[in-house]
Amino acid sequence: MSMPILLIQSMATLGGLALAIGVMLIVASKKFKVDVNPLVEEVNEILPGVNCGACGYAGCADFAEHVVEDNAPLTGCPVGGFDVAKEIGGILGQEVSEGEAEYPYVRCEGGVHCVDRFNYEGIEDCKAVMMLSEGEKGCNYGCMGRGACVRACPFDAIHIGDDRLPKINKNLCTSCGLCIESCPNDILVFAKESEKVHVVCMSHDKGKTVKAVCENGCIGCKLCEKACPVDAVHVTKFLAEIDQEKCISCGKCVEKCPQGCIEMR
Repeated sequence: MSMPILLIQSMATLGGLALAIGVMLIVASKKFKVDVNPLVEEVNEILPGVNCGACGYAGCADFAEHVVEDNAPLTGCPVGGFDVAKEIGGILGQEVSEGEAEYPYVRCEGGVHCVDRFNYEGIEDCKAVMMLSEGEKGCNYGCMGRGACVRACPFDAIHIGDDRLPKINKNLCTSCGLCIESCPNDILVFAKESEKVHVVCMSHDKGKTVKAVCENGCIGCKLCEKACPVDAVHVTKFLAEIDQEKCISCGKCVEKCPQGCIEMR
């Protein structure tokens, strides 16, 4: 067989094969086509697209589907905030009310003011440290300062300060809550902007035990409780707690606290 004829036959074979594959792809695309609700696509387009999972779903597309199909809360995207929720409401024909902003705060003032029980050398992670006799800190309730929250934050809104405690940048924080979920000692909690007075300690140890390991821990002395004019402070199990609904932010409990573990923010 001459070379030109062989070349023509090869090209014809490849062309036929390509045509057959093309037809198969067209048929398959029509047969297995999944119809997507156009509202889902519309909602997905206005979401931030960071796929952080803070909404509780696999990603932005999954959240969009659940908002449209399963009545997931319109305000469920903490990264997008009220502006995005309002847009979603516009698409779905629903009104959205703006809630008060909430940000995480750290319920610990230990850090370098809390003694270490041993010198830890290992994986730089809070959970890893806590696997060793509940952590290196003298207080079992306090911040480990190994940055689990820092690594969990997708927006670079947290860093560990010189005092070995997390610092939150509200300008970058989206209140997604991923840092709160990552904290193995639950010392990161949400607080509303209007809530100004906070107890920055989580220890339920007796006062003598607290004073032995931490300069700033609550010792349950109840001076704050007695100083409060509106019955908004109560000490339970050696730890002061603020009733934010009663608190008038007068600051009297802050002034009386001998440990400096009640703050006005």
